[in-house]
Amino acid sequence: MVYHSSFVDEEGVEKACGCPLLPLKSHIKGPAPSSDQDRTDIVDEAITFFRANVFFRNFDIKSPADKLLIYLTFYINVALKRLEGCRTLAEGTKAIINLGLEKVPVPGEVGFPFPGLFVNPESQNEAELFRNYLKQIREETSGRLLSVAYRPNGTPNKWWLAFAKRKFMNIIAL
Repeated sequence: MVYHSSFVDEEGVEKACGCPLLPLKSHIKGPAPSSDQDRTDIVDEAITFFRANVFFRNFDIKSPADKLLIYLTFYINVALKRLEGCRTLAEGTKAIINLGLEKVPVPGEVGFPFPGLFVNPESQNEAELFRNYLKQIREETSGRLLSVAYRPNGTPNKWWLAFAKRKFMNIIAL
C-alpha cells in the first residue's frame, strides 16, 4: 500500500501547474509559505515515506499533494544516486550542492521527469513561480536528506544509500 500525503485540504493554498505550493519549514528563500517548525511538512513526509514508496511502480493520486510527494520521492532517489559514491559527509554535501545548481525543468520542458503529472504552465510567470518552488523544495529536501543519509560521525548510512539502486515508478534516476 502506497503512503499518501496528509496534505489534502487545499483551501487557501496557492497553486502553480496544478500543484499546491505547500508551506515548508525552511530557511531557504523562495515562494513557499513558511510553516511552524514543530509541524510536519511535505519534505518530512517525502523522506519518511521514501523507503516504502520507492518500491511501487504505480502510485494512485488521491490529492494534488500526492503529485508533489511523487516528485520529491523521485528527487530523493536522484539525490541518493549522486550520494552513492560519496564516502564522507563533506563529499556528499559537495555532490548535493552540485545537484542543486542544475537547471530545474518545469512541465512542458525537456528533462521534466513526469510529463502529464502536472499541468503545463499557462504563462511564463507561472512557470517561473513553479520552477522557484521546485528549486526551494529540492534544496530543503537535500539538506534534510544529508542528515539521514549520513551518520553523525560523517560516515554513510548504508540503510539509506542502499535505496539508490531502486527505480521509482520504473524511472531510472540519473
